[in-house]
Amino acid sequence: MKTVAIFFGGDSNEHEISIITGLLAVNLLKSRYRVMPVYLTRTGEWYASEKMQSVDDFKDLSGFPRVALNGNALVRFQKRKKKVAEIDVALNCCHGGEGEDGTLAALLNLHGVPFASPSVAVSSVFMNKELGKIAAKGLGIPVTESFFVREAEWKESEEKVCERAEAFGYPVIIKPTRLGSSIGIKVAKTREEFANALRLAFRLDESAVVERYLAGKRDINCAAYRKEGKVIVSPCEEVFSNEEILSFSEKYEGTGARSSAFPAQLQEGMSEQIQAYTKLIYERFEVCGVVRADFLIEGDNVYFNELNTVPGSLACYLFGESLTENRDFLVSLVEEAKPAVVKEKVVTGILETPVFKGGKGSKRR
Repeated sequence: MKTVAIFFGGDSNEHEISIITGLLAVNLLKSRYRVMPVYLTRTGEWYASEKMQSVDDFKDLSGFPRVALNGNALVRFQKRKKKVAEIDVALNCCHGGEGEDGTLAALLNLHGVPFASPSVAVSSVFMNKELGKIAAKGLGIPVTESFFVREAEWKESEEKVCERAEAFGYPVIIKPTRLGSSIGIKVAKTREEFANALRLAFRLDESAVVERYLAGKRDINCAAYRKEGKVIVSPCEEVFSNEEILSFSEKYEGTGARSSAFPAQLQEGMSEQIQAYTKLIYERFEVCGVVRADFLIEGDNVYFNELNTVPGSLACYLFGESLTENRDFLVSLVEEAKPAVVKEKVVTGILETPVFKGGKGSKRR
């Protein structure tokens, strides 16, 4: 039986949401695999135990072993040879932070652990909204007009940045470059609102994206994953909001009147266009695991907004309503995991040559 390590938590504003996603995966997959929950604390410690199955388990971690990676094995942190589990496949449920920016993927790759989630390259590019827009444009996918502001640029001259926004034209939407779940996002219609929104963004991140605000926009989601080698694209979902932007509280706290239409009711050909854009990104970036692409519609125009490489609930709900369908979807992710590829390495032998022997040789360039 395969051992599937499910990673969740981490030092992120979405820490609690990650726990919910992780435990969903744990409880759905445990009937098919030996599941090893791996909880990443906000301060960087890892804890792993098959007994982690509910939110209450994280109130006191003293009963769970602290672990580290040693090759493809989880071992006790202070007793590195005492093995907790050998990992056959890792599934990433860490929203935001080092879980979603490619850091976790890189660490697992370094240790040779097969990965059922997006790669280092995909994660790092699309975690950054600026790079994500560049990537989408490179594939010919439309994006909204925008410009980016670095914190250093703001500190150097707030006046110049505000003048740039005024030349760009209000209203605008300001987003921290590397955060998700609508955290830190504000709409600005005046110079004062713009400055305050940037100050908030820079409390959370080192840069911010300033986009054209589309007052009559529609928010559309579409997800993709691979099953038996074939890319499966979900129907489109439209998410509604009573606010100017879909807020964190509407997404997760049950406030307001958040609702959605699934499948989305769009004009002829538009759903197919969004699905084609999503599939294009998935295929061209050779994505592993599941991603959710978010789009904006204004009139007849479709714009790519962002790609979530660790989407909420791993986008289970876009591929089926029942728990059985959700489990089968997660099983497909596990079975399509990319194995650690070991290629032949070139050994130059240069350190064995007389040229680089001795203290003087090390100074040569």
